[in-house]
Amino acid sequence: MRNIKIAILSPACWRTPPRKYGPWEQVASNIAEGLVSRGFDVTLFATADSLTNGKLEAACDKPYGEHPEMDAKVCECLHISHFMEMAHQFDVLHNNYDFLPLTYSHLIKPPMVTTIHGFSSPKIIPVYKKYNRTNWYVSISHSDRSPELDYIATVYNGIKPEDFHFRENSGNYLLFFGRIHPEKGTYESIQIAQKAGMQLIISGLVQDEQYFREKVKPFIDGNQIIYVGNSGPKQRDKLLGGAYALLHPISFEEPFGLSVAEAMMCGTPVVAFDRGSMPELIKNGKTGFLVQNTEEATDVLPDIKNLHRADCRQHAMENFSTDKMIDGYVEVYRKILSK
Repeated sequence: MRNIKIAILSPACWRTPPRKYGPWEQVASNIAEGLVSRGFDVTLFATADSLTNGKLEAACDKPYGEHPEMDAKVCECLHISHFMEMAHQFDVLHNNYDFLPLTYSHLIKPPMVTTIHGFSSPKIIPVYKKYNRTNWYVSISHSDRSPELDYIATVYNGIKPEDFHFRENSGNYLLFFGRIHPEKGTYESIQIAQKAGMQLIISGLVQDEQYFREKVKPFIDGNQIIYVGNSGPKQRDKLLGGAYALLHPISFEEPFGLSVAEAMMCGTPVVAFDRGSMPELIKNGKTGFLVQNTEEATDVLPDIKNLHRADCRQHAMENFSTDKMIDGYVEVYRKILSK
């Protein structure tokens, strides 16, 4: 197996790995670096400023998410076509860039694995259905599987344990960490903190400017409600590890929730709305609590102190480490190549 050549396609919106926000790029990086560490011949297709211990191929000099003067579609087309034009050099292609690369798949010979990082809309499912019989789909949680598609495996996203330091003792603040968008629950996190009389630190990319302006910014006072911007890896580790609890009051069926796994890797319990993949990520009553609304979230906060932070770390290590993820993908590649 180690003699096979693997091409990993990362998105081109952010650098791989991302400087700050960029969950798909982060997972693609973790896959590539995890495979390299095991001796596989890996080529990462990403922006030219990306970092990898494998080989790097780039059609775009820089990520369009960091450079608004760039045309995103042009960059995407150049990036994906470059990947496909080199497809014949590899034994397995691993697509982490949504549905568009599937439209090239009948024009190439090597098998392509597509990790479906979530469905932005039901409108994209027809593309996945069209190429279902000639491609291999991996889901990132059981909850995110479409009944209209076939899957070869579910492989949970993996994170590097060395990037998230375990802290036996927590601080006394609550943390919201993620996109600032209605579906992620920034406003609900503010409500929970206010009801509990606790400090809330908010960190994340402002994805919905109007929502931030109307539902978040009016409550930021620099004392109880603090916004620290879009955090990079070092600040992320510090914020997640020092929190009393991560608040994750989502209002959509989230396919995974990277910050949930990252918080637990630091030993920090999570209070999340019981939707999407949350029951797969959180062991209710052991690594956090699954709740239905802001009132229940507030009510369980005193019980956080009864949880053991070492249990959170152990759970994350056993289920959401890079090693665990790479085990899953190596098995996927083995199954595909055996066919």
